[in-house]
Amino acid sequence: MTLQGKVALVTGGSRGIGREIALTLARAGAAVAVNYHNNKAAAGEVLGKIENAGGKGLVVQADITVFGECEKMVKAILDHFGRIDILVNNAGIRRDTILALMQEKDWDIVIDTNLKGMFNCCKAILRPLLKQKSGGRIINISSIAGLMGNSGQTNYAAAKGGVIAFTKSLAKELGKRAITVNAIAPGFIETEMTESLPETVKNDLLPHISLGRYGKPQEVAEAVLFLAQGAGYITGSVLSIDGGLSL
Repeated sequence: MTLQGKVALVTGGSRGIGREIALTLARAGAAVAVNYHNNKAAAGEVLGKIENAGGKGLVVQADITVFGECEKMVKAILDHFGRIDILVNNAGIRRDTILALMQEKDWDIVIDTNLKGMFNCCKAILRPLLKQKSGGRIINISSIAGLMGNSGQTNYAAAKGGVIAFTKSLAKELGKRAITVNAIAPGFIETEMTESLPETVKNDLLPHISLGRYGKPQEVAEAVLFLAQGAGYITGSVLSIDGGLSL
């Protein structure tokens, strides 16, 4: 129970990678606030699993693209648990298409959710985190698209590349306060988000993955746990969880 007494907020914690992160942190002893935007039932299911295993949790609704909602979410967590120690910015969406066909709204919603949403959550949590004077962990979920780029994902890659630059800059700002800021760049992970990809895309991708298989959400969650429970001398880093796809 390495995170006993710690409180974590996981955005987009109701499904996919976020769900596994929330459950993994809870198993390690953290009290976990599970953020969701629309799917309250799925978030409630995650909370039920946490509580049935003897853990503590809370469901918090917020549209992370709106700063005021992020502030209210953080306040609700502080009112309930009295502190926040770990922030995992996981919430994200895709609207894939080539730039020639991309609508302005496709660009805006991806940037607002994947990049501005992370800014909003970091900004909302920063004052109480600093006030606690006990350090902390901020872990931002980027993507190898932010490192490599990807055809049909100019919006997504731009947002995830921005996450990496933001991570490195914030790490420099917060290092002296014992708050580490790191990013994780998953490759092709089997989730609801990737299930919608055409089979031709999946089949073309597989030969480029050194380990010869797609990743599991739990494998990303384990990396988050590593950064959350220790790793006190790691900050501003980007950890690729991609089976060698980016080599």
